[in-house]
Amino acid sequence: MTAPHATPQNAPRTANKRGVARLAAVQALYQMEVTGTGVLDIAAEYENFRLGKDIDGDQYLDADPQWFRAIIAGVVADQRVLDPMIRQSLTEDWPLSRLDSTLRAILRAGIWELRTKKEVPTAVIVSEYVDIAKAFYDEDEPKLVNAVLDRLAFEIRGESRGNRKAPR
Repeated sequence: MTAPHATPQNAPRTANKRGVARLAAVQALYQMEVTGTGVLDIAAEYENFRLGKDIDGDQYLDADPQWFRAIIAGVVADQRVLDPMIRQSLTEDWPLSRLDSTLRAILRAGIWELRTKKEVPTAVIVSEYVDIAKAFYDEDEPKLVNAVLDRLAFEIRGESRGNRKAPR
């Protein structure tokens, strides 16, 4: 799993702390699913040993810790609502169980933000999670993330990334 870090050669001038928090949250959600680690333990691990730390010569970018914690805690708390939303957005030949853990984590986090962070523009949320998908996948997965989040943004917020408005 790619770490949210930058080496001196590719370090951005200013890091988007929420973007780094989103990436770290996806990684933490993945780790939680694979290892069974709880929210409090994973949050402590990331905040104490990863976010903004130097690990083996790589400087991890600083993240917004409140945003990071909100995403992982919110996704875990709302997973019984989020998963049916994902399931309904997929085609019948693509059940939720067919998606790998990383892709499920990306979709859960993106949908959670669409539902709860109304102050963040839809386009920002969708594009951030599509970019995270691109960090992990080269094939169709980023397109799937875009399609699912865009479809659900329309249902949840009445608008999509393309600013299409819900019919009245």
